[in-house]
Amino acid sequence: MLTLIAAIDRRRAIGYQNKLLYWLPNDLKRFKMLTTGRTIIMGRRTFESLPKGALPNRRNIVLSRHALECPGAEVYSSLEEALSHCAPGEDVYIIGGASVYAQAMPLADRLCLTEIDAEASQADAFFPEIDPMRWHEKNRDAHSADEKHPCSYAFVDYYSSSPSNKIGI
Repeated sequence: MLTLIAAIDRRRAIGYQNKLLYWLPNDLKRFKMLTTGRTIIMGRRTFESLPKGALPNRRNIVLSRHALECPGAEVYSSLEEALSHCAPGEDVYIIGGASVYAQAMPLADRLCLTEIDAEASQADAFFPEIDPMRWHEKNRDAHSADEKHPCSYAFVDYYSSSPSNKIGI
């Protein structure tokens, strides 16, 4: 199954200057719970934004058009090449950035989004549009703002109504 996982604001903004827009501890816990033991695919800039490099207890795959060293990660030149190295039935999560999300959206089976009820004052990276004809909400878990979370948010899972033609998985 190919899943896109992201935290998005009301405008679908996901980042600014290669950093997350919001610090939501529960979102980070959910991300860890869903991706641990799975394969994660990301762009080079997303990999470079990780404070400690490759995420532990996951198969890290980085997409880059240029040969580079990414300690703890496999590097492939395209999403198609990366997916061809994944086993049939393997759970694969796309974790960013914007261009990788855009490439993977037509292939995805599921979206695991944290929908943040706010609009970032500055953003330069956005999640692709979610076509309501294709994507159907299956689960929503809403949370109010609190001392650790500056705004309300919801964990929302969407499933695709159309099968994908993925390579390798």
